[in-house]
Amino acid sequence: MNNPAATYVEETRFGFWFLQSHVWQHHVLRVAINDLLRLHAEPLPDAPVLLDAGCGQGRSFSLLAQAFKPAQLLGLDADPHSLDCSRAEAQRLGLEVQLINSDCAKIDLADASVDLLFCHQTFHHLVEQEQALKEFWRVLKPGGRLLFAESTKYYIDTWVIRWLFRHPMHVQKSADEYLAMLRQQGFEFTEQNVSYPYLWWSRSSDFGLLERWGICQPKPVGQRQETLVNVVARKPLEATP
Repeated sequence: MNNPAATYVEETRFGFWFLQSHVWQHHVLRVAINDLLRLHAEPLPDAPVLLDAGCGQGRSFSLLAQAFKPAQLLGLDADPHSLDCSRAEAQRLGLEVQLINSDCAKIDLADASVDLLFCHQTFHHLVEQEQALKEFWRVLKPGGRLLFAESTKYYIDTWVIRWLFRHPMHVQKSADEYLAMLRQQGFEFTEQNVSYPYLWWSRSSDFGLLERWGICQPKPVGQRQETLVNVVARKPLEATP
């Protein structure tokens, strides 16, 4: 049973198993990180401090190290068992990762201490989304970037996902609602910094089979209910924590 005071919703047993799978790392994490790299309009910071907010079992560590070459890699998660898995993964990879047992709504880091904050498929587990976003803003340095990759309510609220996973359904949002939340917090981004991946695994009605069989064509952006949204959002240089 979930703790009623918890600020996030724990994974199911299937979800915990899936987050350590090759499918998760190769078809979900890798694709998202490559897309976020593409969405950067400015050069990446040299030797950044990178926080993986909701690092789970550490399957992102090798991909983040290769893509962003951080001088310091931090992994944050509220689940102690997941952090144990992350510690083992970092040791297996030979990577030095500072692990933090903390909730996204109350991050145990100093103000303006992070250059890049990677939040991948974490936000839809959080109950206190607004507070978590305030914490992201606080720990990011002025000019720092939030690498945000999230599933929308049009994916989370499907029979497959409801059956296999567990989420706080009352806080799920559309792509436009997530982008509005980022802007309201003060993050800056343009259309060049945003993408709406329409990946096969995010379409639980047919998993894209009808398109692959040539029965129909995918609807373009603006004419479909987006299942995913990726954005590189910047904290302005003049911003304060």
